[in-house]
Amino acid sequence: MDGVRVKICGLTRPEHLRAAVAAGAGYVGLVFFPKSPRNVSLEAAAALALEVPPGVAKVALVVDPDDALLDQITAQVPIDMLQLHGGESPARVAAIRARYGLPVMKAVGIAEASDLEKLDTYLPVADQILVDAKPPKGAEVPGGMGVPFDWRLIAGRHWSKPWMLAGGLTAQNVGLAVKLTGARQVDVSSGVESAPGVKDEALIRAFLGAVA
Repeated sequence: MDGVRVKICGLTRPEHLRAAVAAGAGYVGLVFFPKSPRNVSLEAAAALALEVPPGVAKVALVVDPDDALLDQITAQVPIDMLQLHGGESPARVAAIRARYGLPVMKAVGIAEASDLEKLDTYLPVADQILVDAKPPKGAEVPGGMGVPFDWRLIAGRHWSKPWMLAGGLTAQNVGLAVKLTGARQVDVSSGVESAPGVKDEALIRAFLGAVA
């Protein structure tokens, strides 16, 4: 699995961020969504971001953000990419990308083959696509549920933009996920936690080791 880049998302503590970087993560994710157990304040996020060495991308995860929130994040936290994890339309994705001049990753939930058509509508406007498991109806949060989708739905698929696989990945299943989907990038959050929102350094190292 040479060349598979890993994003550790939902980091909240310096020691866990350092563990992710030391283990070889290519991206670190900071969550700005109050309903998430991984939510961080602007102040905490800024302190965490300053610890990230060059070469590791700092990603801000937001859910249907207004410009006021994005203005605050981009002014106070030195991020490299915005991850849109809500119901943002392609037009909104394009507008955010134009306004902030940052690469944008759009998360798209997949549960059945028809969801792939929605994914295609974001290819012209996003820099990357996060192919995630679709949350159940009525879920309070749009991700971090720890449940994978049927990876066979995207087996052999090729898109015109870089994409990242997410949804229920763990050290135990990520190898199979990469083999089935051909993913060159993977994203994990709950799969490296000992409790909701609490990262575990040993699990982080095990996950990175599983894709090394």
